[in-house]
Amino acid sequence: MSWVYLVLAGLFEIGWPVGLKMAQEPQTRWMGIAVAVAFMCVSGFLLWLAQRHIPIGTAYAVWTGIGAAGTFLVGVLYYGDPTSFARYMGVALIIGGVVTLKLAH
Repeated sequence: MSWVYLVLAGLFEIGWPVGLKMAQEPQTRWMGIAVAVAFMCVSGFLLWLAQRHIPIGTAYAVWTGIGAAGTFLVGVLYYGDPTSFARYMGVALIIGGVVTLKLAH
């Protein structure tokens, strides 16, 4: 169950940078801040649950890896962030590192 908590924590980790991005526009400023804070709280709580049975270094790396890769994807798909082969390779390396941490248990 700890790995389920950790994956969910990583997915919720994607929400707070999106909330901060929303907060950059005056018409969605307060909603964006509320979204960011809510996602931070849920993500942090789920990470706390996951760390009961998963080593802290592994949990943190997986949590941030999912968040970083997911946020990159949201940025590309919804915010027009730039893409290049090198940027995709960087995300692939992040994912590869997360998978290696999981398998090296």
